[in-house]
Order: sequence, then C-alpha cells, then structure tokens
Amino acid sequence: MKVLVSASSRYGSTAEIAQVVAEVLRSDGLDVSVVEPGAVESLETFDAVVLGSAVYTGHWLAPAIGLAERVGREIPGRPVWLFSSGPVGDPSRKLVQQMGADPVDLPALFQATRARGHRMLAGKLDSHKLRGLQRAALFIMRGIEGDFRDWDAVRSWAQSIADVLLATPAAPRSR
Repeated sequence: MKVLVSASSRYGSTAEIAQVVAEVLRSDGLDVSVVEPGAVESLETFDAVVLGSAVYTGHWLAPAIGLAERVGREIPGRPVWLFSSGPVGDPSRKLVQQMGADPVDLPALFQATRARGHRMLAGKLDSHKLRGLQRAALFIMRGIEGDFRDWDAVRSWAQSIADVLLATPAAPRSR
C-alpha cells in the first residue's frame, strides 16, 4: 500500500511531524512518500493520504488547502487523515487553549477529502526563525516559545493509521 504524507510548514516543525508519521508507517511495511503539498504532481499512485498543516490565526496554510481540494477531486474514496500543528505553550493557559481549537478550515477540509479523522498536535515556536512583528509579539505573549510537540502522541496516532491501513485492502487505482 502506497501512502502520501504531506504537510505545509512555515518554519519546518510541521514538516518534522510529517517525517515522524512517515517513519512509523514505514516501520509497519507501508510504502510512504513524503512530499510537500506544492510539489505533489500526481495523486493517482497513492492508496491513502496523511495531510497536515501548520495553523496560523486559525487557518491552514494555502498549499495544504490546495492539496486537500485535489485529493477530493483526483482520488475520491481513498482513506485520508488530517493533522494540524499549532498550539504552543502551557496547555493550561487560555491563549494556548484557543490555539488548540480546530482550524476554521476544518469543515471544508473534511468535505473536500472525506477524511477519516483529524488530530490537533502541539507545535514548536523558535523565536530565531521569526521576523518583525511575530518576533516582537513573543515579548507580549511570554511562555509560548519552545518545542511542545509530543512525539509519543504523534507516533501513537500514526500507528493507529497504520493499523487501519494494514487491515484494509488497497483500492484499485485508475490507470
């Protein structure tokens, strides 16, 4: 079974999540390609898709939204899972809880892809990669810089996808 893992990542931390998802799927014997959304040329060769995006101001990044729309048009009925990377900081803080809300785009993403599920995953914020106003905002919103990704949760979620895929025969591909 051939699986596409793709993620839009502004500063690289969401792409790192995609790599870990791919490692788990590969460790279970699945044939996995990791490709940035804007670089995906054809979807026809894939039996399943795991698609993610960093979330900024409640929205997925445009390349991931575009790929989600293509998935729905080009390979309808294939299994799809979605993930978002966003919340950073202490989860007990109200600001961080707001960051953990489902992206505004999620209903449209589900409609386009008929995804089997969505997972919100904690993210990483490195001030050295930020510029201008984003970097200045860290002085106001203290305590949100750092790596808050839960790698055990990422691996567990990826394993649940592998379990489903391994139990499901691949759909015939169009030629």
